[in-house]
Amino acid sequence: MEFRSARQAILQLLRTVAPADLPVLLEWMRTTRDFDEFTQDNNDIMLKNIAEDLRNCLPLETMLSSEHLALQKIQQQPEPTIQVDAFLYDEDFIDSLCEEGKMSRNYCMVCGSHQTAPLGFVSHSFSLMELKFIYRHVLPDLSGKVLVDVGSRLGTVLYGGYLYSSALQLYGVELNGDFCQLQEMIIKKYQFTDRIKVLHADICTQGSLLQNADVVIMNNVFEYFLDEAEQGRAWEYISHNVRKQGSLLVTVPSLEQSLSGLQVNIQLSPWVEQVPLNYNVYPEKDVDREALEQIHLYKIL
Repeated sequence: MEFRSARQAILQLLRTVAPADLPVLLEWMRTTRDFDEFTQDNNDIMLKNIAEDLRNCLPLETMLSSEHLALQKIQQQPEPTIQVDAFLYDEDFIDSLCEEGKMSRNYCMVCGSHQTAPLGFVSHSFSLMELKFIYRHVLPDLSGKVLVDVGSRLGTVLYGGYLYSSALQLYGVELNGDFCQLQEMIIKKYQFTDRIKVLHADICTQGSLLQNADVVIMNNVFEYFLDEAEQGRAWEYISHNVRKQGSLLVTVPSLEQSLSGLQVNIQLSPWVEQVPLNYNVYPEKDVDREALEQIHLYKIL
């Protein structure tokens, strides 16, 4: 059936619906995930186009010269580590870069020898697979809900939320002005402005936003960008303001790991309850199970 005939058939069907049920049906059509199988490919393609746009604006390591502390902390890792953004560069893309000699997965342990070891990779963005896992298997239906991404960086959580969920509003809070400009560029180009808003701000000034959020997402958000004292202050602020009963907190890594080693007085058991996740939803062999297992879900008590 061609578009014109299909459109007429749908409109004709809607005219047969009982008037009392029509608003309910239209609301269901607007918010349901039952159409995912028909729209999934288009959403994936759109996110890949966004990734291409961002790659054209950023250096290969996706780090800006203004990120002094993050660059320093990556250089201080016990093994040689490079930043490779998982949203911009999937495994196939990395392989092609390695073949072209633009990137390497290994480093030389003894200069001039054949003794090599794998480089450590760190990403501050979710991959496409991780975004789909979060919005389709971690979080419930977000119709009418407000989501806040703490440290939204390139905006991947926001774009994924726009395409893969029915969230009423998606807020990104980002301290780096350069990344805010990149997000605004993408939001305007892809006409996401009706549901996405980016705030150029320190999260520790956004108490009201956090208090009213239904979902808060935090991906590697403080460790590389703040010193330990600032990390502690930020976590204390989060724990005091993310208190809406029944709201959800998604973190990478776990709260336990994020808080270990910090001088904070945060008791997890009265604040949150961890929600078990099914990491076996993607049986494909090429899925990065280890990356999925870094994603944790908590319910606010």
